[in-house]
Amino acid sequence: MRIPQDYVYLDWAATTPLCEEAANAMASYLIPGPKNIDFAANANSLHSPGRNAFSAMEDARMRVSRAVGAKRPNEIIFTSGATESDNTAVLGLIEQRVKDERQRGNAAYRAHFITSAIEHDAVLSLLPVLRDRGCDVTVLKPDRQGRISVQALSEALRPDTALVSIMWANNEVGTIQDIPALAACAHAAGALFHTDATQAVGKIPISFSASGVDAASFSAHKVCGPKGIGALYVKTGVRFEALLRGGGQENGRRSGTQNVTGMVGFAAACEAACKAVQEEQARLSALRDTLYRALCEEWRAKPSAGAVADDGFLPNIVNVLVPGVESETLILELDIAGFAVSGGSACSTGSLEPSHVLTAMGVPRDEALCSLRVSMGRYTTEEDIDRFIVAMKR
Repeated sequence: MRIPQDYVYLDWAATTPLCEEAANAMASYLIPGPKNIDFAANANSLHSPGRNAFSAMEDARMRVSRAVGAKRPNEIIFTSGATESDNTAVLGLIEQRVKDERQRGNAAYRAHFITSAIEHDAVLSLLPVLRDRGCDVTVLKPDRQGRISVQALSEALRPDTALVSIMWANNEVGTIQDIPALAACAHAAGALFHTDATQAVGKIPISFSASGVDAASFSAHKVCGPKGIGALYVKTGVRFEALLRGGGQENGRRSGTQNVTGMVGFAAACEAACKAVQEEQARLSALRDTLYRALCEEWRAKPSAGAVADDGFLPNIVNVLVPGVESETLILELDIAGFAVSGGSACSTGSLEPSHVLTAMGVPRDEALCSLRVSMGRYTTEEDIDRFIVAMKR
């Protein structure tokens, strides 16, 4: 199926198109044939092409670390994406804590894990795994705007809490959490703190080192980089059990031949997004607010988070409840009209279920089934939003 040239992509929270910086950075690595060996070698090989690949990989690591505010390049571990990073952080940090406690002679230790009900499935799907391994799990409920309070976390913390994982910014409604305060609260109780920062990186100014988090997950394809490459930030001194074992790459923390092509593209895209973050935040916030006004005033839609977005929400996500129209119908109708958007619900095995995020926030089921998410990015223009508003009216 050929997509029309005037089709407007408004599903940036799902994935993003490749930016010029990433494409240019990867171009030399994509030339076919044996003459391209300078860019095609294994970064772990000792010969000259291998050393060149290793140098490119470490340069990418340094650039990504600077962009996200890590103190040292080796705090960045390259992965296949945020899902792997989330799995590695949650399972690896808890497993290390259990191992340490057992070595201290605490044979009865059962790790306690705290997360929220609005996390990505890359975290929530691990809960049954953790319980099967003997861990206790506490799932915090957000308020009506999707926020986790420091008080709620404080009340849930226990002496045996090993790890807290709260996402920095929600991928459906755009709520931004007070990560520095939540991390400080966890640390006061002796627990480590991990955040899924996938939606936050490149959208709002952040610094992993300044925030106080012990680990953070993020991905290239959310900042106009290539798919299949991501990273896990782990603060110096924090240990975890590796999820993938084998050749000992990434200093033994993530085995597997490194995707150098993806790394250089990731570095270029992450650098570009973080460099322009304040300018883009202001521009996208204006588009977001224009769209909210149009949808709420002219279409009687309601903001899913109970209030029109402000600085406490991502600048690029609009999530509304459209009365009387289910998400699936709206998405397909808008697709025909030339717009890619998404909803807060997913169709699984023929059964339409409301978004777990909206449900956790207290949105009634019949309203949650009518959610619409419009997400914007670097290439979204004012004209795109104006055309979308006209299409919604039709």
